[in-house]
Parts: sequence; C-alpha cells; structure tokens
Amino acid sequence: MNKDLDRTSNYVITIGRQFGSGGRELGRELAARFGIEYYDKKLLLEAASRAGMSPEVFERNDERMPNLLGSSVGFNMGYGQLPWYNGQTMMTDSIYSSLTDVIEHLADTRPCVIVGRSADYVLRNHPAARVNLFVHAPIEERVKRIMGRADKDKEGAARTLAVKTDKLRAAYYNFYTDKKWGDSASYDLTFDSSLMPIGDLCDLVAFYIRCRFGIEPVRK
Repeated sequence: MNKDLDRTSNYVITIGRQFGSGGRELGRELAARFGIEYYDKKLLLEAASRAGMSPEVFERNDERMPNLLGSSVGFNMGYGQLPWYNGQTMMTDSIYSSLTDVIEHLADTRPCVIVGRSADYVLRNHPAARVNLFVHAPIEERVKRIMGRADKDKEGAARTLAVKTDKLRAAYYNFYTDKKWGDSASYDLTFDSSLMPIGDLCDLVAFYIRCRFGIEPVRK
C-alpha cells in the first residue's frame, strides 16, 4: 500500500467500455462513491472550450478514428507515421490532441473518473495514481440496457448500434495507441457487468483502490 497517497492526492479512474455495458453508470457511481469529479461528454466540452472550437464539432468526432484515404496499413502503427492526411483527418487529430491536453490537465489538478477517450493510454506515463478499468457484457445484455435507456426501441436497431459503436471505439483506440481496445492486458481490472449489479462492481473497485493506494471512499 502506498502510505504517502491520501484522499487529497490526484488519482484517476479511467473506464473503457463496450457500448451498452454500463461503463458510464459505473463511472458516475464511482465518482459519487469517492466524492470526485466525473468526465464523459463533459470532457468534450472542456476540450472544445480550450481549443476555441465548437462543441458540436467535437461531439461529431467523438471517439472516431481519422478518415484516412484508402490505405490498407494496419492502424496499430500510430498516426504520426501516416503521411497522407486530408483536412478531415487533420481536424480529427487536432481534436484528439485537445482531448489529450484536457485529460492531462485533469490528472495534474484533481482526482476524477474519465470514461473513454483512450484516457488510460494518454496517462500511461503520468505520475498520478491510476486505476484502468474495462467494462463489457454479452451482446444480449447490452441490447437490453440500450433499449431500457431508450437509445433504441427495437432489438435489431439496438444490436446494430452496439456493434457499430464498438467498432468505432476500437478503431479509435487502436489507431491512437499501441494497445488493443478491450484486451485485458491493457487494463488493471475488467468486468462482465451482467454478472452482478453496478453497486457491487463499485464495491469491488473501491476495495481494490483501498488495498492498492489506501484511498477510502467518502460513502458506502
């Protein structure tokens, strides 16, 4: 246990997630449990403000890989090695760079939960304490959650949305990092959220954080 780390120190909980797995719900619950800030769409607004760009532009490109011009090159090489960018690609890279700046600023200044946006990779060399999580679930369970929160009202449409969104998130993560989205080796903890309630998953994460860093939640 790190005896020098207390509740006032900066630490970050990052959450990667399959669409419809409950990753955002887990993130919000963990933020409330530890009394720290939660960033998801809010992160986009901060990045847009810092970059002087429209929040709508950021949202349209949220967790989207650059639109590359007809290449068969594998995307795990890193975007800096690809010389043939178009204007849309340059804007997408600018958005990623702005998000990276915001994520690093948050880790510099406050304890928080950050959902998605390859935050685990962005902060890989940051001195703040980190716990990197990934949340997944069987497609049938994710379809139920998607329909339950009214993203889609038909099972087929919900399934299509989940598969499409996961492909976009995986392409984004794999393009901008040297890791594989969803690979358990990339994270500290991975959870199948269909196996127990979100509150119980929070209990497990809180126990892990307490054992590893000595940080106690502010509420049960």
